[in-house]
Amino acid sequence: MNRIEEGIALANQMGFEGVGELKREALIFRAEVRQMCSADRCHAYGKNWCCPPGCGTIEEAAQRVEGYSRGVIVQTVGQLEDEFDFESMQETARIHQERFAKLVAQLKTKWPEVFPMGAGTCTICKECTYPEAPCRFPDRAIPSMEAYGLWVSDVCEKSGIPYSYGKNTIAYTSCFLLP
Repeated sequence: MNRIEEGIALANQMGFEGVGELKREALIFRAEVRQMCSADRCHAYGKNWCCPPGCGTIEEAAQRVEGYSRGVIVQTVGQLEDEFDFESMQETARIHQERFAKLVAQLKTKWPEVFPMGAGTCTICKECTYPEAPCRFPDRAIPSMEAYGLWVSDVCEKSGIPYSYGKNTIAYTSCFLLP
């Protein structure tokens, strides 16, 4: 079993509803995605080491992943009562972040060089030290795919993985890269 197969097996064991191989050519770092972050809808722009501008430039993001040739996409899919079911959206996001953190911890014991990118901002600390002090947990902090300028639906599509699971569902998507 190769690394990708092992990573997929681990992700499936963790209970992710969507799991598949990430195609390296799907990683297109886009300035326009990063610009959307500056609208600060999530209230993390300029307040977190894993979000812009703390996570570095688009060019730096592309450089960080240069040595990685493959990856795995993981998704947590939640059912919503209707399109305004904010409680279920938040609960699905919480489950996804928890699962992904556990998966990354396991992956790092096997492959310390694994590079994770999550869904949403890092939430390890109740309040991030950005920009006054260095990150408290740089070995556990996970930047989001969007912070790195990735259009998540496009990454999924180019990798042959569904992004939408139908009416009244929500999918949170993360990935990890391996050399």
